[in-house]
Amino acid sequence: MNTQEQPSIQPEEKPWFYEKNGQRMGGISEEKIIELINSQSLSYGTAVWRQGFPEWMAIENTELRSHLEKVVPPPLTGDKVDSTVVWILAFAPILGLVLEYMVAFAMNSGNEYLAEYAMQNAEFWYITVILNIALSIWDESRLKSAGVNTTAFRGWVWLVPVYLFQRAKILKQNNAYFIVWIVCFILSLLSI
Repeated sequence: MNTQEQPSIQPEEKPWFYEKNGQRMGGISEEKIIELINSQSLSYGTAVWRQGFPEWMAIENTELRSHLEKVVPPPLTGDKVDSTVVWILAFAPILGLVLEYMVAFAMNSGNEYLAEYAMQNAEFWYITVILNIALSIWDESRLKSAGVNTTAFRGWVWLVPVYLFQRAKILKQNNAYFIVWIVCFILSLLSI
């Protein structure tokens, strides 16, 4: 960080550090970190640290919380988040097989034998992969609109079980949709 941009820190003031895109930023004054909150550069879920903290903490778990609440309401969590898309995603391995069969049937002019052959050879496997990833991305965008800081997912939306596990953890939900996805995935492997 450029020292010209940074307000001077008084010797008795403990500088603040914060995480941005996986990098440690700071030490800046409390005045400067409040400016970053007010400009919405820092929000719920941002990790911060200053001398005296045992470890990095979510900004909302520090004395800076009062500044956050002036700018942005806290994110929705638990049962307040619409989980329609994530439950469709939980059944996506089975839904993907159904779509694969429909495409195989259509591509083979309605011939059931050829459609079954295509399924046994996993000719249309990419349909299930695309469905899973698309539903994950859609669900993540819905979480963002609910105010959830999704940077913790760090691009895991393409690896669905990791995404589902992280989602449940961040939203303080149980792992039911994660478990359903795993069971559906196993069942889809057994049906091939």
